[in-house]
Amino acid sequence: MSEQEPSVLATVDQRGVATVTLNRPHVNNAYNGDMVKMLLEGARALSRDDSVRVIVIKGNGKHFQAGADLAWLEAVRNGTPEENLAVSQQTTDAVRELDACMKPTVALVHGACFGGGTGILAACDVVVAAKNSIFSIAEVRWGLHAGPIIPQLAAAIGPRQVRRYAITAERFDAQKAEQLGLVHCVCDVEDLEKTGAEIIDSILMNGPSGMAETKRILFETSGLYIDDDLALKLADSHSRQRQTDEASEGLRSFHEKRKASWYPQSEN
Repeated sequence: MSEQEPSVLATVDQRGVATVTLNRPHVNNAYNGDMVKMLLEGARALSRDDSVRVIVIKGNGKHFQAGADLAWLEAVRNGTPEENLAVSQQTTDAVRELDACMKPTVALVHGACFGGGTGILAACDVVVAAKNSIFSIAEVRWGLHAGPIIPQLAAAIGPRQVRRYAITAERFDAQKAEQLGLVHCVCDVEDLEKTGAEIIDSILMNGPSGMAETKRILFETSGLYIDDDLALKLADSHSRQRQTDEASEGLRSFHEKRKASWYPQSEN
């Protein structure tokens, strides 16, 4: 893939099915500022496009989405506090925009889905995962936190499960993700597109405004809306944590392929 290719691709077919494809396969679709910006702008545009009936999200290459591009994070954290806050606000808003979209959203997952990728899933209405999928809410491993996506994750799998997986950063497979409620169904890798197509076809049989109203009522009665004040608090905490010494050590340990300094050292 050329570095000049867009980090997010979007097409809309004659049925009104919009396909959004994460397109940084050379880094396992790890997100950077450009990808976040394109996701935010794309979600806004597609949610307001009357010709769009369904939004489908998937990833190019071997993996769906491998979390944040840690090299990019290291560059960001060396910027000013204001620059860091702007990055975290955009990240928070991208997931919030997808979450609050009144169009039906479907995610098709294969391979790795880490960090922010799990937030994308939690923000979608229907998630189909291939059996080879692997998941982790991994931010704390690098001295960071998953603040911008915690509300969506809590709504998807419940606070009790977030308390485990966002704190331990454990990896879990597609079967466990289905048990937790992060994904709705699991299929063979070769059946991922077919399974997704059946769900999309079921959605296309339904009235667009009826589905939108269903989502609106669900959000209003379940307290799922993230208002601007909460979004700013999430972004502010996220950006501040990124500029701590702990985050510096976490990112450095990753690049140096060693355990971070807070891991207890053996006395032997």
